[in-house]
Amino acid sequence: MSLMNTLLEVSGSWSHFGGAVGAGLAAIGAGIGIGQIGKGATEGIARQPEAANDIRGAMILSAALIEGVALFAVIAGLLAVLK
Repeated sequence: MSLMNTLLEVSGSWSHFGGAVGAGLAAIGAGIGIGQIGKGATEGIARQPEAANDIRGAMILSAALIEGVALFAVIAGLLAVLK
């Protein structure tokens, strides 16, 4: 039983590590994704200034959806850390 207890303790610490890494990767991924959206929107507005309002609205909607998914991923990672 001593070996089993040791394995359970080690696997518990790895789940904390995995949760922390997952939360960090979700935040980094969301930052990169929103940066790419901003880059594309800026290029699109530079090419077609008359469509700026439509492009800006689509950019804000896409960024909000990415941010929402990233928030869920960070919460899931933090729950894995705190459990």
